[in-house]
Amino acid sequence: MTSDNKHQSEETTIEKLDSNLTSASQKIAENKKVILWAIISIAVIAVLIVCYLFLYRAPRENRAFEAFNQVEMQAMGNDSIAAAEYKKVAEKYSGSDAGSLAALSAAEYLYDLGKYKEALEELDDFSSSEPVLKANALILKGDCLVNLKKYDDALSAFKKATSVGEDNNQIAPRALLKMANIYDEQKNYKKALECYETIQEDYATFTLGNGLSIESYIEREKARLGE
Repeated sequence: MTSDNKHQSEETTIEKLDSNLTSASQKIAENKKVILWAIISIAVIAVLIVCYLFLYRAPRENRAFEAFNQVEMQAMGNDSIAAAEYKKVAEKYSGSDAGSLAALSAAEYLYDLGKYKEALEELDDFSSSEPVLKANALILKGDCLVNLKKYDDALSAFKKATSVGEDNNQIAPRALLKMANIYDEQKNYKKALECYETIQEDYATFTLGNGLSIESYIEREKARLGE
């Protein structure tokens, strides 16, 4: 290879390397722009979330709890007034924790008034991730459905309550007792027996409070089954 050819080859190689470096630099610059815009977007979203939480949600939640706490004073022991006022709080502050609790409270008062369909409507607006509240709401739903003679739907609500409150030694067995009562009404004594035996095995510390033992109910169901 002559010196001129060698020099030309070196220049070509250098030009290619320079071109590759320029291309790589452009890609890095483009990636930096993408990353920068991504960071800006995340920062903007974070600011919006913070503004929502501190400028809207927190003050609204505080107002909701204030309204919730005022209801008992306004109702003065009157179930009808309490139900109506809690319902107003639930509707005004729908989606908030206090609004959800107000819906549950309204449902409880409506149940006491014998307004089971209205109570169920309020329970539809209740939501909570707290197991005890959620399980109690499901039990109340089941009670409403029992009074409306919708026994299969009631059983479904009580079953969900036992699942949600399975770690609670009072809630789960209470739901199981209600299920057993329905099964007895349907003359499904085998299922009723299963409920009582579950209470005996899984919730041994639970007491009925009527002077009777779970064993006595188990023996009754076995007698009905001819065992």
